[in-house]
Amino acid sequence: MPRFTTVALVTGAALLVRRAVRSRMSTAPLWPMPALDEPVSGYGRGRTVPRKVRVARRTEPAEGVVELRLEGRGLPAWQPGAHVDLVLPSGLVRQYSLCGDPADTGAYTVATRLVEDSRGGSREVHEQLHEGVEIEIRGPRNRFPLTDAPAYVFVAGGIGITPVLAMLRAADAAGADWRLVYCGRGRATMPYLPEIERLGGDRVTVVAEDEAGRPDLGFLAQVPAGTPVYCCGPDGLMDAVAAALPEGRAPRLERFSAAAPVDGTAFEVELRRSGRTVRVAADQSVLAAVREEVPGIMYSCRQGFCGTCQQRVIEGEIDHRDELLTDAERDDSMLICVSRCTGKRLVLDL
Repeated sequence: MPRFTTVALVTGAALLVRRAVRSRMSTAPLWPMPALDEPVSGYGRGRTVPRKVRVARRTEPAEGVVELRLEGRGLPAWQPGAHVDLVLPSGLVRQYSLCGDPADTGAYTVATRLVEDSRGGSREVHEQLHEGVEIEIRGPRNRFPLTDAPAYVFVAGGIGITPVLAMLRAADAAGADWRLVYCGRGRATMPYLPEIERLGGDRVTVVAEDEAGRPDLGFLAQVPAGTPVYCCGPDGLMDAVAAALPEGRAPRLERFSAAAPVDGTAFEVELRRSGRTVRVAADQSVLAAVREEVPGIMYSCRQGFCGTCQQRVIEGEIDHRDELLTDAERDDSMLICVSRCTGKRLVLDL
């Protein structure tokens, strides 16, 4: 059969199918469908375009810490404080701060510590991401940006040095005055310590618990008002930094996990599209309650970082507890894995 005849037949069949579908839709009892906007979702919104990268190099900058150099094409530029989402082979999504050189446009560098009691992300990185492995990433995003200032104070704990490292390099290159307090269980467990000491000299205070115990943060009470204080590390360290600052001053924080829920109360969530209402218990997440009615709802990190579970809020006051959404996004959407309701009822476009 001539090629043009085959093409004509295929095209004609496609047109017939399209007309049949339109006819079926127009006579359906629910046609026309309600004029609703596309629901919000962490996927497909263009905010975090998926890209393939390859593990080009794997090193161990400290005991229990793995550093990965991820090479790829067309990687977006980034600034100190940014992080990327790693889509691990199992499908888990985890967030890691970029700790390399922003001028290196062909690769991202991340580092992670093996956490024994984690939910599997760090272990999967350590056991499965070897040189040559390809994975997907999304981002970068930056909720921990370094603002322009003549001076800075940095406090980092353990693997919390990863976002701070790029900040130190940038501050030093800009000629800013800076000081770092770097804490860890022991010097052998503190990644990038030799580089940091070479870079900062006497501007760096190393506090290894097996040598000096806990850090003395009393100096923070004397930090001038115009000097920003950046902190990344365990919750206890960040709480101590916040407590040491003068009243009315707050540090700029990067958390490893979402803040723990406090003062939880029960409330109702109406799923407008589904026509259902669910009860969210005081000790239950909105995601967990909604999944009982909508088992296929998308989610991943369950910590308020990745954005997969983002949903539009039609009615109700939101208690935002995430570390991701912008102020504009918080006006009418929420991450249902961690955020809650300040009242008795929320209505979701779901």
